Amino acid sequence: MQFRYRAVDAGGRIRQGVMEAANAADLELRLKRLALSLIRAWPAREAHLLAPRRIGRRELVTFCFHLEQLSRAGIPLIEGLTDLRDSSEHPRFRVVVAQLIEDIEGGKLFSQALAMHPRVFNSLFVNLVRAGEASGTLAVVLGQLAESLKWQDELVAQVRKILAYPVFVGVVVLSVTAFLLSYLVPQMVEFMRSMNQTLSLNTRLLIAASQVVVDFGWLLLLAPIALVLIVPAWAKRNAALALWLDTFKLRAPFIGPTLKKLSLARFADQFGLLYAAGIPILDALAICEGIVGNRAIAAALARIRGMIREGGGIAASFEREQLFPPLVQRMVKIGEQTGGIDTGMRNVAYFFHRDARESIARIQGLIEPTMTVVLGLLLLWVMSAVLGPVFDTVGRLR
Repeated sequence: MQFRYRAVDAGGRIRQGVMEAANAADLELRLKRLALSLIRAWPAREAHLLAPRRIGRRELVTFCFHLEQLSRAGIPLIEGLTDLRDSSEHPRFRVVVAQLIEDIEGGKLFSQALAMHPRVFNSLFVNLVRAGEASGTLAVVLGQLAESLKWQDELVAQVRKILAYPVFVGVVVLSVTAFLLSYLVPQMVEFMRSMNQTLSLNTRLLIAASQVVVDFGWLLLLAPIALVLIVPAWAKRNAALALWLDTFKLRAPFIGPTLKKLSLARFADQFGLLYAAGIPILDALAICEGIVGNRAIAAALARIRGMIREGGGIAASFEREQLFPPLVQRMVKIGEQTGGIDTGMRNVAYFFHRDARESIARIQGLIEPTMTVVLGLLLLWVMSAVLGPVFDTVGRLR
């Protein structure tokens, strides 16, 4: 069962985390192997709020690179894992590595030990390691995994970059708009009405917008926050909504094509790795369905897998799915003819990643002037609506 624990290391620092153990005595023995002295232990279900920090790609890259180098140097796997366990600064990852060592010493293969931790090592990772074990090329596979994980980390950074910048600028523009409508305009309303003249349509629209913000500002503020929180939670329970959202992401104006390129680049990289490792194409497609990160692409891969299973050609099956652009179809067709699908997929990943970087640079270059123009037009509207009555009054006095 899972235990949460508090322990102290040789330096006197308190450590806490989660570990699988048969009982408290077994947990204490396992912690001693990590140079930790148990202070207190309790079942994990009693302390779900103290969930350990997740293991990210950087730790996995270090894991693959470390084992690859030691494997090439002829150092046994157990010794490499022991060294990694003792040198890791991530407390939860140290526990995972310690459990890998115990499972391997208990007679399991490395891939079988990895499969015991699906939240850390996904199906792509496990299947590639299994293929590397079977072919005697584990070091090569670990090196490829390290490069793929670094590349995927860069893809994630690109996605965050393309999404974060427009959101930040949009928040700034909306904040300025809210300030003008909720604070500045209400102070000017009485002044404008005191002029005892017919207000222009522009001024009346501004006053109406200001009144809406003042009366329902809290609702306008909470609605987007609730939408961001509720829709993803609902999508987890509703497969149709989740598929629609992922399809919309790929078709969204401006950023949709770039997100699609990044998703297809990730698929091409993963599929190429699996195919190069000798994993059957149907199994490779099934693995990619679960880790591609977009339900629309996963559904397309499932349909392609079904067509191939029924006897269709690989290239012909990809051509029937409009989701995959001509570049992917062309590379798959050439790869099927030459037996180099993995090379074709690496080329696809390279081209899409390069195009995505260029698209992100173009989008960022357009966002600043666009937002500047929008903010300028907004200020022009407010000032013309506020100053219009003043100029009319001055004109009449003359």
